[in-house]
Amino acid sequence: MQNFKAILDEIYADAKRAKEKGTVASYIPELAHVDENNFGIHLRTLDGFEYGVGNFDTIFSIQSISKVLALSKAMALIGESVWERVDVEPSGSPFNQLALLEIENGIPRNPLINSGAIVISDILLTHLKNPKEDFLNYVRELASDPNIYYNLEVARSEKNTGFKNYAAANLLKSFNNLVNPVDDVLDFYFHQCSIEMTCNQISDAFFFLTNKGNCLTNTAHLTGAQAKRIIAIMLTCGFYDEAGEFAFEVGLPGKSGVGGGIVALLPNHFVITTWSPGLNKKGNSLLGMQALEQFTTKTKLSIF
Repeated sequence: MQNFKAILDEIYADAKRAKEKGTVASYIPELAHVDENNFGIHLRTLDGFEYGVGNFDTIFSIQSISKVLALSKAMALIGESVWERVDVEPSGSPFNQLALLEIENGIPRNPLINSGAIVISDILLTHLKNPKEDFLNYVRELASDPNIYYNLEVARSEKNTGFKNYAAANLLKSFNNLVNPVDDVLDFYFHQCSIEMTCNQISDAFFFLTNKGNCLTNTAHLTGAQAKRIIAIMLTCGFYDEAGEFAFEVGLPGKSGVGGGIVALLPNHFVITTWSPGLNKKGNSLLGMQALEQFTTKTKLSIF
């Protein structure tokens, strides 16, 4: 067995010495206050090993990482019907880009860009009895941890500044691809993105994807085929217009968030989560991407 502890300690030490840490997201005002020096890594393997280093147990705003969990819940609720309303193609564009949405008649390119995630929010709003409460409980169940919450200040901050999301939602509505009122859909979407978790909790929550749809308690949340579909979309669409770069450098399916988190996984082997709030120009964690590239290089564990 590889000495994962020594490898992660070495990667952490390298990251802490880095002079360039990226830029903390400021377009959501509540995120601008986060200390750029935070850095954490957590690894959980399928055979029961786990190890964290640095700020792996500090909560942060997971933001777009939540889109994968929302998609998984939508697939559990309505199965393949999800794909009638959202496509599975990489966008090659920034996460909040709108032009393609109009060209392609209100069908978002994939469920991990903002417009696609807003459609997924609409599906959850329709099919969950108490959407915010039910979705939060779903995330808690996946992570086997009741101590996961929305950050209401972050949700409010997103609501007050999310003008492009309002534009996307209204465009979707104009193409009849939203069932519920725009304000209701976005209220749910902003809360979903405001969930706070630690690297440890994220690794635990995403364990079910590397374990054929079964979470830490071995409860089945998805079929193996559904988990495979989501992992494929993470690989091709999880980093927006930097998805190819992440596949090229790291070689794992993953998902980033502008809070500085990245979760990546190797099916049937492990989940690894990093957090460093400084972002590169594409909106992905600068040190997180570097750390994951080092991890797959040092361990020789990737899908390629």
